[in-house]
Amino acid sequence: MLDLKALETDYLDYYKSSLKNRGGDVSILDQIIALNQERKKAITAVETKKAEQNRASQEIARLKKEKQDATEKLGYLKRLSDEIKELEARQTKSEEEIKGYLASLPNHVHKTVPIGKSEVDNKEVRRWGEQRKFSFKPKEHDEIGGRLKILDFERAGKIAGARFAILNGLGAKLERALIQFMIDEQTGAGYTETVPPYMVNSNAMFGTGQFPKFREDVFHLQGTDYHLIPTAETPLTNYHQDEILKEEDLPICLTAFTPCFRSEAGSYGKDTKGLIRQHQFHKVELVKLSHPESSYEEHEKMTKNAENILQKLNLPYRVVALCTRDIGFSSAKTYDLEVWLPGQNAYREISSVSNCEEFQARRANIRFRPKDGGKPRFVHTLNGSGLAVGRTWIAVLENYQREDGTVEIPEVLAPYMNGFKEIK
Repeated sequence: MLDLKALETDYLDYYKSSLKNRGGDVSILDQIIALNQERKKAITAVETKKAEQNRASQEIARLKKEKQDATEKLGYLKRLSDEIKELEARQTKSEEEIKGYLASLPNHVHKTVPIGKSEVDNKEVRRWGEQRKFSFKPKEHDEIGGRLKILDFERAGKIAGARFAILNGLGAKLERALIQFMIDEQTGAGYTETVPPYMVNSNAMFGTGQFPKFREDVFHLQGTDYHLIPTAETPLTNYHQDEILKEEDLPICLTAFTPCFRSEAGSYGKDTKGLIRQHQFHKVELVKLSHPESSYEEHEKMTKNAENILQKLNLPYRVVALCTRDIGFSSAKTYDLEVWLPGQNAYREISSVSNCEEFQARRANIRFRPKDGGKPRFVHTLNGSGLAVGRTWIAVLENYQREDGTVEIPEVLAPYMNGFKEIK
């Protein structure tokens, strides 16, 4: 969430430019400023009226003590009380409208984010690995998995419906191997493994920016304030909600494997084939709570932590800086890691690594106390996939496929596959 005080300073022009580049409605900012002026006037008027109320009460007490008629003053006191209630209601209304507007506004974008109108304007930062040369036309993962009988969409459809899948046999084992490999790598890089709740309340969803704007993208448990997590970013970032941390404890680095649940509202007709866009999928998430002065250094480190998985699996990929119209709601800067899928002859997103600066911390009220004293400050929050397990599973099948339909197991996964070196 944005800082209202900052919007009334030089930051306003900077944010207006940022919001315009995001494609947002800049006029909302003028409405917020006007509402805040109205709120301040109401507060001043209430204070003035309450001072008059105190004087009137004292005058009534004096008149009664002297056994004089206080009827007129009592009427005046009643009018003052009614006026105060009306002004306080106006103040509350302005505050609620301001809060609603602020909750709907996205984060500003960092000065290094490329300006653009769509994903076409995203900027490639670097590439790693060589695309494999095949002596045959490489197949897509759904065809490979179907022929090997390790991937079943038809029976998943009977049980749950569209956008669900069942993994069988060595397909299921490969999924578990990838999860354990990723967790081992990330804990080795200094992240603390966490097993968080898979359901969270609305306050947690608001903290990371899913609510109120993206409520329709989330699965809700009817009759409760529980919601299935769309990503482990939500419980991990909110882990220190409403806390004041010690500066010397920063950065706090957390990782978790969880299922993720997304309604994919508004995405129907997009990526309906295969495992790319499912209602339920697995992910290993990375989250950092960082000191503001070092958050962009931590952002680069987190990106490298995600890249490490792809490099050890020997999966070619590229790193892309998202432009102003493609970046997420809560993010100030995002790198997407896109893995090469030979069956699709395309790079596809496998991880997004974002620095949200203090945007989420302000919403979730996560601060730290400086070592040298002074007021508590908001931390910077970062999150990224390390990696999306299902999409990594796809990448392994498509990059390690053989002409005879079998799939080679990447060498680094051998310790997790109980001796299996191929899927056939």
